[in-house]
Amino acid sequence: MKADYHTDIAIVGAGPAGMAAAIAAAEQGKHVSLIDDNPAPGGQIWRQGGAPLRGAARASLRSLAASRVRLISGSRVVATPEPGLLLLESARQASSLRYDKLIVCTGARERLLPFPGWTLPGVTGAGGLQALVKSGLNPVGQRVVLAGSGPLLLATAQTLQQAGAQVLLIAEQADLRQLARFAWGLRAYPAKLRQAAGLAWQLRSIPYWAGSHVIEAQGKDRLEGVRLKLAGEVRHIACDWLGVGFGLLPNTELLAALGCRLEDGHACVDAAQQTSNPMVYTAGESTGVGGVDKAVLEGRIAGLAASGALAHALALSPRRASHLRFAELLATHFALRPEIAQAVRPDTLVCRCEDVSHARLSAFDNWREAKLQTRCGMGPCQGRICGAACQTLYGWQTAAGRPPISPARLATLLHTYPHTNQTEADLI
Repeated sequence: MKADYHTDIAIVGAGPAGMAAAIAAAEQGKHVSLIDDNPAPGGQIWRQGGAPLRGAARASLRSLAASRVRLISGSRVVATPEPGLLLLESARQASSLRYDKLIVCTGARERLLPFPGWTLPGVTGAGGLQALVKSGLNPVGQRVVLAGSGPLLLATAQTLQQAGAQVLLIAEQADLRQLARFAWGLRAYPAKLRQAAGLAWQLRSIPYWAGSHVIEAQGKDRLEGVRLKLAGEVRHIACDWLGVGFGLLPNTELLAALGCRLEDGHACVDAAQQTSNPMVYTAGESTGVGGVDKAVLEGRIAGLAASGALAHALALSPRRASHLRFAELLATHFALRPEIAQAVRPDTLVCRCEDVSHARLSAFDNWREAKLQTRCGMGPCQGRICGAACQTLYGWQTAAGRPPISPARLATLLHTYPHTNQTEADLI
């Protein structure tokens, strides 16, 4: 199939990993195309539009701007029609891009778990709320409760506090013993320890409850308050926003579509960040959630390796070891406690796209049966939200989604086959 464009190296995802990969490949003289569905590079962690970026984020954006990287912003990958080809969709058009090498830097998404009231307006993911504020939401004077697990809660609290929100409390599901072991493990990471200490000092006025979680979000047409179990005691707190997130999950849908080997939810790579598909490399949270430093290093390794500078890439690879240990530290000490899955009631929606309740799903033994009988996982999110919830609630193993990788217009799918005589009406 003839493509609209050709590039030496295509990179999907313009967060820290994708930017580092693009800069490294461009330095090697390669023609690089960087694809992202946001209007500007930076990803979720270096999202532009809020407070001015500093340090490594600003330096990376400047390096990217000075390079000859072709930015394809506001576009997403819909499908991989054949090896070496990506089908893209923007708000205005579809296009196809042929590549020699591909680097997937699609980051991670929040693990969202159901509880009564979680579909009320005003209840969002913790990271989603942070992104809204960075994108222009004015939270001044708004009362916010944050709950769930992991460092993202603290980062979100900092963003909200700086934007003028009234953060009432942070409810962390990990207990004091888990947190103490995590803090002890940070001794091996002095920079991260200093960062954590500084963040804790900035947020010292916000109550932080360990071993605590949401029981129910309450309200009629919108969130009005939340019931939480705080260190064994049930309390009701009136609030305007509730941000909840139970850690992060790698986005591996594109990698799965490309036939790359996955294990325990993340991609398997060699020392050069190459996947089991020799045309495809991946970097960042797709290889395991470990933070921005890991993402930047892996992105540079992937960019160099995909450009043919294998010796330079392999020289950097040993530095990954400490980042991988940190990723393991996060996974171990913020592991979910069993009671987190016990908040659901029979009428609690688990699949919010298709309105499938816990009562209906609990009658099945596996993900396949549930999908066939209830359409769970077959809505617009294609199981990205409810799939993880079903793994936590029922222990189900969920299957990889089918193309298209994300919802797409029929005209976009027809773009792959320009010589067909079918029209959009014929396909409906």
